[in-house]
Amino acid sequence: MFDRLQAVEDRYNQLTELLMDPDVINDNKKLREYSKEQSDIQDTVETYKKYKHVKEQHEEAKEMLQEKLDDDMREMIKMEMDELEDQIPELEEELRILLLPKDPNDDKNVIIEVRGAAGGDEAALFAGDLYRMYIRYAEKQNWKIEVIEAHETGLGGFKEVIFMINGKGAYSRMKYENGAHRVQRVPSTESGGRIHTSTATVAVLAEAEEVEVDIHDKDIRVDTFASSGPGGQSVNTTMSAVRLTHVPTGVVVSCQDEKSQIKNKEKAMKVLRARVYDKFQKEAQAEYDEHRKSAVGSGDRSERIRTYNFPQSRVTDHRIGLTLQKLDQILEGSLDEIIDPLIVEEQSRLMENAE
Repeated sequence: MFDRLQAVEDRYNQLTELLMDPDVINDNKKLREYSKEQSDIQDTVETYKKYKHVKEQHEEAKEMLQEKLDDDMREMIKMEMDELEDQIPELEEELRILLLPKDPNDDKNVIIEVRGAAGGDEAALFAGDLYRMYIRYAEKQNWKIEVIEAHETGLGGFKEVIFMINGKGAYSRMKYENGAHRVQRVPSTESGGRIHTSTATVAVLAEAEEVEVDIHDKDIRVDTFASSGPGGQSVNTTMSAVRLTHVPTGVVVSCQDEKSQIKNKEKAMKVLRARVYDKFQKEAQAEYDEHRKSAVGSGDRSERIRTYNFPQSRVTDHRIGLTLQKLDQILEGSLDEIIDPLIVEEQSRLMENAE
């Protein structure tokens, strides 16, 4: 492990020199590439330096005990050694985690697609609950939200809502929401008081930069149409809504949230690029996908990942068997209580595989 850490530190120092090289400074691609690489390993290098400093202090204190000292000084040094000894295993554990393979998408913005699935109107209402839960969570993280496409139902739910979350590390936390979510509750339309089960699906896509996925204009078919509201009625007589079709993959994206056709096209392109990138990545990185499947489940949208039980105010994440009696808080955006244990579980499994 320590050979790897030293290699990481050496690379960090090399990158520092490269980033001062005039040839690199004048090359935007290399400058961006080296800056990102250095940023990715900065935490590891800083923690490793702290670990080496603590070890040096411990050795110095140990050597001082070999000298002639009065009782008070000897006791003080022993206390310092005890504190340093407590820090060493903690730092070693932190370094093991920092050396684990990192998801290359973790620092990216994220596009989330929430859709009502089984359950009709109740599923649409539940999709709306999930959407608002994510909005509140994003606000707690000081992330920015941008709605791309929304198809509301007459009852206040969503047949489909697509939105982007902009913020450092957004994907690293939101990726655990990818999958099928189930709700158990008495619908407002149920007069007999019977509990119904409905589902909504959540798709989580990392935003793809232009340099990561090459989409040619000739491969995109652009269609325009008038925006529509709940029930399909026209809410805009101008042809501002945009539908983009990536012909080679068949990926289709539409956007009508903005009054401007240009803005709708820009938003649709972000989603299109993310979906195409996601498709290419899944096809080209089968080994990585298998690794994630073994870590916290496949995350496939057909896989039920979580149940929200309203009568018992209970939320259960089935991937790690976590149950919390905090339904209200979770729906208000307190998702860290679920996401943090999922991250710990994934790290534990990765460490087992690395041994």
